[in-house]
Amino acid sequence: MKRRNLLKYSCLLIIGCSATTNSSTNSDSATRVNLPTKLRFAVTDANGLTELQQDYEPFRVALEKVLATSVEFFPVQDYFMAASALQSNQVDLVWAGPSEYVVIRARTNAVPVISLTRPGYHAVIVVRADSNIKSPPDLKGKKIDMWKLGSTAAHIAGSKLLIDAGLNPQTDLKIIMSGDDSLNMLKTKRVDAIVRPFHRYKIALANAGATEREYPIIAQGKQLPGDVFVLNSQLEPAVVAQIQSRILSGKEQLLQAIDSVKSLSVRFKNAKVVLGNDADFDVLREVYQAIGQDKFI
Repeated sequence: MKRRNLLKYSCLLIIGCSATTNSSTNSDSATRVNLPTKLRFAVTDANGLTELQQDYEPFRVALEKVLATSVEFFPVQDYFMAASALQSNQVDLVWAGPSEYVVIRARTNAVPVISLTRPGYHAVIVVRADSNIKSPPDLKGKKIDMWKLGSTAAHIAGSKLLIDAGLNPQTDLKIIMSGDDSLNMLKTKRVDAIVRPFHRYKIALANAGATEREYPIIAQGKQLPGDVFVLNSQLEPAVVAQIQSRILSGKEQLLQAIDSVKSLSVRFKNAKVVLGNDADFDVLREVYQAIGQDKFI
């Protein structure tokens, strides 16, 4: 599928932000480019309008101020629905997780304008201290819980940890997706190991009153790319560049809005807003291919 080059938009941004010394033309692209009067905004991680309003209303309000245009929620059930909405021009801006972005990008020409990176965003494989499992190769023939299908820091990054250890995730062990991010699956011995995003592992320990000694990490992955904000490819390039510029300029307001919501502040503590770069997500595409899920990408 044809992919648009983000460099084009970056160049337009640079040109649009250049000012002249002539007072009659001394204005940036913000005054020359008219954004749509309303932008329809979806979040792939929010299930329905109620969850959107509960967790993302402060961000929506901040985004309206930063963009100086109306922002309206567009509820989606999952990232497949978000991709379909982009294709049919029903939504303008989508906040997607890293692995979700890879799937959306494969189905649309959506433009990755900015990324929300977060320190310590990586996968960990955790076992019980009494399991005698000391490293990933010991998991051969075992049962492992990867939390959620398609989860970036559990399913996708966890699969990479197994592959790097010489294991075939499809044949060398049994993988389940419990949807339970606590330590219960390990504690009750229903599985031999779990894969979780590092921050969820720390939260699970705190909630259980447990220690890392009781549930040790036997492997951890590299830093993962962050969440992505993508724009509908049917928007004019100058509009895309202007939205990107305004988000970057107002990033502190947006980060404050995220930090004001408890469920988001835990996930995005010390996050940074940076330019979106599609190549950063190639590592996830490689894992999709390695686990035989090419159809998704």
